[in-house]
Amino acid sequence: MNRTLMQMKTKTAAFWNNRSKTQKILMVSGLAAFIILLIVVIIFTSSEKMVPLYKDLSAEEAGKIKEELDTKKVSSELADGGTVIKVPESQVDSLKVQLAAEGLPKTGSIDYSFFGQNAGFGLTDNEFDVLKVEATQTELSNLINEMDGIKSSKVMINMPKEAVFVGEDQPAASASIVLQMKPGYSLDQNQINGLYHLVSKSVPNLKEDNIVIMDQNSTYYDKSDSGAGSVSDSYASQQGIKSQVEKDIQKHVQSLLGTMMGQDKVVVSVTADVDFTKEKRTEDTVEPVDKDNMEGIAVSAEKVAETYKGDGAANGGTAGTGSNDTANYAETNGGSNSGDYEKSSNKINYEVNRIHKEIAESPYKVRDLGIQVMVEPPNPKNAASLSAQRQADIQKILGTVVRTSLDKNETQNQNLTDNDINNKIVVSVQPFDGKTSLNTDSAQSSGLPIWVYITGGVLLAAIILLIILLIRKKRSQEDEYEEYEYETPPEPVRLPDINEEKIETEETVRRKQLEKMAKEKPEDFAKLLRSWLDED
Repeated sequence: MNRTLMQMKTKTAAFWNNRSKTQKILMVSGLAAFIILLIVVIIFTSSEKMVPLYKDLSAEEAGKIKEELDTKKVSSELADGGTVIKVPESQVDSLKVQLAAEGLPKTGSIDYSFFGQNAGFGLTDNEFDVLKVEATQTELSNLINEMDGIKSSKVMINMPKEAVFVGEDQPAASASIVLQMKPGYSLDQNQINGLYHLVSKSVPNLKEDNIVIMDQNSTYYDKSDSGAGSVSDSYASQQGIKSQVEKDIQKHVQSLLGTMMGQDKVVVSVTADVDFTKEKRTEDTVEPVDKDNMEGIAVSAEKVAETYKGDGAANGGTAGTGSNDTANYAETNGGSNSGDYEKSSNKINYEVNRIHKEIAESPYKVRDLGIQVMVEPPNPKNAASLSAQRQADIQKILGTVVRTSLDKNETQNQNLTDNDINNKIVVSVQPFDGKTSLNTDSAQSSGLPIWVYITGGVLLAAIILLIILLIRKKRSQEDEYEEYEYETPPEPVRLPDINEEKIETEETVRRKQLEKMAKEKPEDFAKLLRSWLDED
């Protein structure tokens, strides 16, 4: 065993001594870098991931929870200015249950459960009234927080004392509400009216006129008294509908062009002009059944034809002024009268289409539409890499979207041509300098910085390369030894016994040195012999 260890030690020392200074530096630095990388990886993999336990905490709540976690010897971190407490991911669920059982976090507010848990005879009337108002505010705030888009709310209720005498006017209550809206959310008029109604019915003797609602940006929300029919006419509702129309068209165009060019190669912006006019009219029109001949349906016909031909009779009677005479009657002169008579009439009664229309046109008509598209060419540094045919295809696709999205009446009235449609479209081809790298985001989300992976990869490649070079060199040396072993051994050099010589000459000293070298450094002795043999 000791002999084997000595041989390994000797080989290792010889291997190290045979290396150049540059090789030694590379080996030591590579080994040190590998050890450092291994330590860094072990530290990062062994450390637990910290996730939020509670968010949006006040300083008092955060202090109490931090103190309780320190008592339980749980590692924790504060973030976002002390409003967020982070704990190891594996302990989140158990800590939430334990802290909830201990009544943490305590919000400092009182709800209606306080009266059931602390019922007693020690409360005065004034104390009871104060606690009742506080509990009402808390319960009302919890109801408001359930609405979509509201992050939190604070309610202040002023409830005056009731009138003592019957004839006195009952004082009215008032309420002030501050809403903390979530980012990107806004209340429409329906939600605002519902919020006023909810608060009014939750507090006795509270009129909606005595309620004030505002958000964290000091934006007031007023109630609309014109009824549900005016909701669509309000500015907030109109802007919401307009934004929704623009988002729908933008999403459709983004999906269409993103499939063709790549989602990160296209940016779409849409602007729309929506008509919110609501019209109701009645139309009474008459149309012929046969529009080609402008005739109706014949329901009845009457055709009359009269003809007469003959001699006329002589005038009769005696002219005069007697009782049997006819005044102003022409006296016969003995002649005769003749004549022809013809009469024809054709009457046809036609029935036509009588149309009665009661038209109620709904609002939300897209009167005008504009689409702006930015496209990054396949080669961002060469704008000509996006062919003119591809640009023409994009223009044609967007023209179809604009034509089908506009109201048909507006299109017919304006007589929009293809040139007019193209004027509503802008296609810009240019590189996206502000585009974020997806690889950076994924590397940051994994927990380890990207430079760790890059450094580790470089060091690993250097170590592998060094090992390969060392193995090749060792194999070349072994091949040299094998070639030497297969050569015909030379005749042994006969040296006289040292003990026989009494006088130490120069040859005797050389022999002793060779013998000592053969015992202590057999490899150097073998090299020396090989060099002598080569000279011979």
